[in-house]
Amino acid sequence: MIKILFNLEMEYHFNALYPLYYEFNQDNKYDIFFRIGKDPAKFLGLFKISQRNKIISRLRESNIKITEETNGFDIVVCGDALNSPERFGDTLRIHVDHGVGIKTSRIRNIFAQKNYRYHVFLEGQYWYDYIKSLNWSDIADFHILGIPKLDPLFWQGQYQKTSLIKKLGISAFKKTVLFAPSYKPSCIDYIKEKIICLTDQYNLLIKLHPYSWLGRYAPHSHHKFYQKLALNNQDLYLIPKNDYDIYPFLNLADTLISDTSSVINEFLALGKHGVIYVLPGKKLTHSDGMPVLSIDPEKWLKGAFLHIHTPDELVDAVAAALNPTQQMKEKLIGYKNYLFTGLDGRSSLRVKEKVDQLIEDRLHHAGS
Repeated sequence: MIKILFNLEMEYHFNALYPLYYEFNQDNKYDIFFRIGKDPAKFLGLFKISQRNKIISRLRESNIKITEETNGFDIVVCGDALNSPERFGDTLRIHVDHGVGIKTSRIRNIFAQKNYRYHVFLEGQYWYDYIKSLNWSDIADFHILGIPKLDPLFWQGQYQKTSLIKKLGISAFKKTVLFAPSYKPSCIDYIKEKIICLTDQYNLLIKLHPYSWLGRYAPHSHHKFYQKLALNNQDLYLIPKNDYDIYPFLNLADTLISDTSSVINEFLALGKHGVIYVLPGKKLTHSDGMPVLSIDPEKWLKGAFLHIHTPDELVDAVAAALNPTQQMKEKLIGYKNYLFTGLDGRSSLRVKEKVDQLIEDRLHHAGS
């Protein structure tokens, strides 16, 4: 049998890996395992507490096989560049990114490991063009076949709006606004309690990034602030920490407010308009000088999404996003076609078919 390892460093990467796991799991020539990272949470701002055992327990409930081994696998699938890639030996490295936004860390991490060849599956032409603009198109094998993570959004009947509305206890007669800020950089410190201004007219859901709950790369004040706000405002629903799958809420929401999060592009993939909070300050860079973002947020989805700079603009921007002009609709279609390919729920199948071919070629060469 062909052995596959799905390397899950962070639990929230599971959404990116599961659709591909599902496809491989239908094929009995593959023996599939998951390896779980520590996914640490900060305690008292000082100590890191591993979440590994909790994650393993949850996955075993779904009959997923767990291993601590890193070597001896024909294929390793990851949602980000591997930590200490030498541990995984001579294997076929399959990269299906956990985010489809504009943060450059997804390609920067691969460049840092350019001596370890990856097969990188991209969601569309945009990212390949950006990679070419850096003269990095030879650092990995890139395939534009769509990205498995997005598949569930296009599986018929996967998400039921009516049952979710009932579960959340929100009004079926109001439009729903989803506030889903990134952890860093984040608009949380600018918007804070002012998001409440939307509850007079809309259902308001807040979905925090996992790092904003764990205190990792983001302060615990992120979740503590909104937990307190939710307790004092019955019209606000804070999505719980362990409910890390944002897709049911993206599917439910009529519009979205975010900043630099990849959920903006995911919302666009659904054909819906949202609001981008443009953060103040100078252009952000990594320690090596590379920009944190692949595009200036002022230009990101310009003409299709609303761009705001202060919380005072929230009400008008949400209203405009919920009532897009014909020009906004046309712009959205153009961006959607450029950013994405194969929004049909079958990207996982296409990726698997490519991996089938790659592993067959690899095993053939090894045996000759």
